[in-house]
Amino acid sequence: MKGVFSAPGDYIHFKSKVPLHKITIGSKQWRYYDFGPKMVAPLICIPGTAGTAEVYYKQIISLSIKGYRVISVDIPRIWNYSEWVLAFEKFLDAIDVHYVHLYGTSLGGFLAQLFALHRPRRVKSLILSNSFLETGSFVAAMPWAPVVKWTPSFLLKRYVLTGIRDGPHEPFIADSVDFVVSQVETLSREDLAARLSLNADAASVGPLLLSDSFITIMDTNDYCATPQQLKEQLAERYPGARRAYLKTGGDFPFLSRTDEVNLHLQLHLRRVGVEASPDFVPDTPEDGGGGSSSKENDEREDTDDPPKDIGGDPLNPTTEDHLPPASDGANSNDLPDQVLNNGKFCILNHECLTPLLLPHETVDKQQYDLVIETILQLACAFSFFYLNVVGTLYISRENCRKFRQCV
Repeated sequence: MKGVFSAPGDYIHFKSKVPLHKITIGSKQWRYYDFGPKMVAPLICIPGTAGTAEVYYKQIISLSIKGYRVISVDIPRIWNYSEWVLAFEKFLDAIDVHYVHLYGTSLGGFLAQLFALHRPRRVKSLILSNSFLETGSFVAAMPWAPVVKWTPSFLLKRYVLTGIRDGPHEPFIADSVDFVVSQVETLSREDLAARLSLNADAASVGPLLLSDSFITIMDTNDYCATPQQLKEQLAERYPGARRAYLKTGGDFPFLSRTDEVNLHLQLHLRRVGVEASPDFVPDTPEDGGGGSSSKENDEREDTDDPPKDIGGDPLNPTTEDHLPPASDGANSNDLPDQVLNNGKFCILNHECLTPLLLPHETVDKQQYDLVIETILQLACAFSFFYLNVVGTLYISRENCRKFRQCV
């Protein structure tokens, strides 16, 4: 968590290909990423207190390739849970999404359960990671919650970061912590205050109409900010839910154990009947739900927002896939011989050059031979320049010898 943070290469690539959408609904401003086939019921990822829409970029990359639609949202400035349910419903209406599968981590998992409780017809399944059923322990740990709106930004950030374990980590876990800390730095004082107010708002999740068979509980077994007692309470509430335990992963397994998390997400979506459409993955990211990527609608400045019109495959930017395949018997060592065998050479000698040069009788024999030799050397040098520089071909010493003999 210390030192200068450098954004991962795959995150930079993600930001350059997948647009960030921004939409204002009433007094609430939503930042979100929406990528994948539009005809597929989306998986909506809801972050925890320290998360942003960007923390699920690895899930967007992996699942969209397989034909799933993934939407990752920021929690807007919402101060209580009843406000959350109404605001999230309006957001779904605005982006024209009627039925959803929700994946929430920590506070995000609690928000997902609350929405499923109050809007059961719209939630088709739940994936809960390191989540909880009630906020009583958080309320008791935050007696200063009534004045959180007036607390300075640096104190709010310090309080959020104290919940993240600092110390020796596995490399992937350390990278995930560094990434999330960098995202916390982008949050404004109002954003942090609103999230902490949600965390300290006394509430609990009642029985859901959703069957346990449509719920997956994915927890890490090493450590996380959510107390073990709360995670066990969640597991007892949904005895028929599918269990997906990760041996390690810390607070942010979606970043530190990406392959395992993505596999469990994919298995869950298949089990609840979501059919992927890999043939309809858009080549060019499209705007969704009328959102705008203009900075005028966002007080939190995103310096790495990508341009709107970006062509090409968002996850395979190179043009190597469009190159013609090599012949079956070809390899890198045979390339020079192929060049020489397939090339067309003009044999230059005294006879073919004679009509093009000075008349033979105008110069003596020694001068004539000197002119011919000079022109042959220049022609040879030009041929080598053309093959090596213009054609970007590789010619070995042996083939150079063959070429000289041919010339």
